[in-house]
Amino acid sequence: MTSPRRRGLLAAPVLVLALALSVLAGCSRAQESAPAPAADAGPAPELRLGYFPNITHAGALIGVQNGLFAQQLGQTKLSTQTFNAGPEETGALLGNSIDLGFIGSGPAINAYKQNPEGIRLISGATSGGAQLVVRPGITNPQQLLGKKIATPQLANTQDIALKKWLKDNNLPAGTGPGAVEIVNIDNARALDAYKTGQLDGGWLPEPFASRFVLEGGAVPLLDEKALWPNGQFPTTVVIARTDYVQQHPATVAAFLKGLVAAEDLARTDPNAAKAAANAGLGAAGSKPLAQNVLDRAWGEVSLNPDPLASTFPTLAQNAVTAGTAQAATDVNGLFDVGPLNQALSAAGRPTVDAGGLDSK
Repeated sequence: MTSPRRRGLLAAPVLVLALALSVLAGCSRAQESAPAPAADAGPAPELRLGYFPNITHAGALIGVQNGLFAQQLGQTKLSTQTFNAGPEETGALLGNSIDLGFIGSGPAINAYKQNPEGIRLISGATSGGAQLVVRPGITNPQQLLGKKIATPQLANTQDIALKKWLKDNNLPAGTGPGAVEIVNIDNARALDAYKTGQLDGGWLPEPFASRFVLEGGAVPLLDEKALWPNGQFPTTVVIARTDYVQQHPATVAAFLKGLVAAEDLARTDPNAAKAAANAGLGAAGSKPLAQNVLDRAWGEVSLNPDPLASTFPTLAQNAVTAGTAQAATDVNGLFDVGPLNQALSAAGRPTVDAGGLDSK
């Protein structure tokens, strides 16, 4: 018969072995939850690119229209798809319908919130180019009470900006004479709704703000630049699926070289860049802009590869203030600007700073 002391001595190694197996199992589960980076599979057979037919997406319009992306991509086929607003494009990116997308900062943050391992912000694209335009006679925020103001889509970049600004001015969002009614409507339909009296204005990206002013007789109440230091805020950035970046780094690098070339054209030959962007609108299924609208819209935007990373913690908090998010998204790890900086260096341009947001 085994004594109690002997049973204790036998149990000790068993307990140690069980603990070791438990630790190993825990390590295995941790490894499963954080998969290894995908291997480099060489240039991709296809790059599926999403963007909006907006002047705030001029880098995409120029790059597609002038063949700057295709020239750099070589044998990789470039396919394009256009969207009205960021949440719609986010669904396409997360659903693996596109690989890269020009998108607003708000939906970029939301995409990262939904899938932190699956999304990376790889470049800036545009700063500025959003205004609150209203009917003549509205000259201060309080006069917006009882009015209907458009934004492109629920929780898109302009929707968040308007709701945050209303909160800052103690103006409730809602219906009735004591609130500001926010109407989410496609940009292409908003001007007609304004002309027929269904809207009193909109917080809109370019060229739609300029169209409201020049075609609809609206007046600017606020340029969003006034709300940011040095008037700079990221209207449009470029995000990509992480697996695509990891599997096809040469393709991503080639695309970014094309984007830098498009931005260089806008800087060195703005007339040619404007013409290309306008032709790109037509090619994307939108009507090309009248010259006065194009000129005004172009003057409101700045094509800029810098994603202005330092603004993103504030942007994440703005979504909470706006009521479109319950908590501020942790944006650490969102950025991967290494390939962009290589493209910028190769073009003799200054590199950009991820602001420490390229790691968790």
